[in-house]
Amino acid sequence: MDTIKQKFRAKADEVNVEIKDILKEHGNKPIGEVTLSQVYQGMRGITGLVTETSLLDAQDGIRFRGHSIPELREKLPKAPGGEEPLPEGLFHLMLLDAMPTDSEVQHLTSVWQRRSHVPNHVFASIEALPVNSHPMTQFVVAIMALQTESEFARDYNSLAKKDHWSAVFDDCMDLIARLPRIAAYIYRRKYKGGQHIQPNGLLDWAGNFAHMMGYDDEGFKELMRLYMTIHADHEGGNVSAHTTHLVGSALSDPYLSFAAGMNGLAGPLHGLANQEVIRWIFELREKIGSESPTKEQIAEYVKATLAEGKVVPGYGHAVLRQTDPRFIAQMRFGKKHMPDDPLVNTVWSVYEVVPEILGSIAKIKNPWPNIDAHSGALLVHYGMVEYEFYTVLFGVSRALGVLASLCWDRALGLPLERPKSITTNQVKLWIEGKDNIWGD
Repeated sequence: MDTIKQKFRAKADEVNVEIKDILKEHGNKPIGEVTLSQVYQGMRGITGLVTETSLLDAQDGIRFRGHSIPELREKLPKAPGGEEPLPEGLFHLMLLDAMPTDSEVQHLTSVWQRRSHVPNHVFASIEALPVNSHPMTQFVVAIMALQTESEFARDYNSLAKKDHWSAVFDDCMDLIARLPRIAAYIYRRKYKGGQHIQPNGLLDWAGNFAHMMGYDDEGFKELMRLYMTIHADHEGGNVSAHTTHLVGSALSDPYLSFAAGMNGLAGPLHGLANQEVIRWIFELREKIGSESPTKEQIAEYVKATLAEGKVVPGYGHAVLRQTDPRFIAQMRFGKKHMPDDPLVNTVWSVYEVVPEILGSIAKIKNPWPNIDAHSGALLVHYGMVEYEFYTVLFGVSRALGVLASLCWDRALGLPLERPKSITTNQVKLWIEGKDNIWGD
């Protein structure tokens, strides 16, 4: 049993005792009220999950184990000569609720390097698909092909429930270790004529991913470290996180669970938003006839977009009520590495214009940009213009959060998730006072 696995077991035992005490004393306390509109409109704001790894605050943004994005950029270990946090450090933090040391992060990097071998049949499964298949389709097929390697699936019938966590932990570590190799293979197959690049065992997890995609610019490696860190988790209610948790609650192994989460991430309302932002900005520049539109021109285009009943992609968030700190982190990266890039400067100009316009519309509660408003422009700067692939990048990053959470799900022995549903006829009877759908 490796060091991080021993530490995780000890931490999980400690939290299990805390939860039992909490439930014993407070288990019957109501946690909130549910409105009929929440039942019909996507369960927005209904507290019904426990996710140990992160929490989304309306004012402070995402906090990982209580640490804000600026704190992570300051405190997490960096690559030699780098200034952006290593994703390995964030995974350690999410898993163990402890800020890692440099040596602990180096250890995790080496663990993932040792576990990163991808069986040949996985590549064969990818190759069986048409090259023009969407990269997310290829990604999910590869994850499903990897399921043959699941320790949890292999040993399930011989495992006691209290030992489920151990096999799930090893599956999650193997899967995280292998995802950059798979994603880079898909990228090179679809966009670079199948000219593949072998891993570099001397690089960190995100740096090696950049290398295998064909980007050895140190700035791009730094961007991948930042990107993989800030896209990793977003508490448990978003589609990819909730789906992974839900499927895992049926004791499906981590490969099946993560593949399900990635199918959710591929939806236009979840993981495709960053490419929608880039498309909108290119359309803006084409309409105006300039790569560097003025703020006045941007304002007119935004108003025209809204007048057509469309949204400004990358703006607004279901929970946040201020500028997403992940947007700010990317803006600071851009100001350091590409201050004169026309596309990036357009993103900043849009940021100076849009919130005031959206804020004047009464029904819009959050006129501020989210993470998607900036990420695509940074990728384009380094030449990654294959917009369909952006969701795969998102998926590789999101693995860190959802699989750390899956380890916790099994360590805490969380049960099969099975919420109650009702019919509209029952709702009508309840409104008339003839049925008690809430069970009070």
